[in-house]
Amino acid sequence: MQRAVCPGSFDPVHNGHIEIIIRAASLFDEVIVAVSNNPAKNYRFDLQERMDMISETLKSIQGVIVMPLGTGLIADFAREHGAQAMVKGIRNSTDLNYEMPMATFNRHLSSVETVFLPADSRYQHVSSTLVKEIVGFKGDITDFIPFAVAQRFGLR
Repeated sequence: MQRAVCPGSFDPVHNGHIEIIIRAASLFDEVIVAVSNNPAKNYRFDLQERMDMISETLKSIQGVIVMPLGTGLIADFAREHGAQAMVKGIRNSTDLNYEMPMATFNRHLSSVETVFLPADSRYQHVSSTLVKEIVGFKGDITDFIPFAVAQRFGLR
């Protein structure tokens, strides 16, 4: 069985994340969506809410499992769960420059390869930070978030 891990904070999950996870599910037998929870960060949604939104959105996609990442290294998580790869969405060269050193360290620490999937052009400009900012100013972001997220923002 080929297993991959798709890590992230997903605060909140948006359609760019969903698109990458669905594509990963078409490449691997199983995809673990590992939801991180850094106590130093201020999240809009708590860990369970973020996991629930992802699970609700992806319930019809075969082979996708949503789990908390825990407090350790993603490399250790991937190895402990028998993953052969980590999947990361890349929107632009800034993302790639940020992700490359982590991919190299993760391969060194766990022998797990990182697979970069380029973002669909519809979502190259979307980030969780921008979604939260636009919602804060009462902007319409419903084209960029799943129904489960829109409900929690009170938009549907």
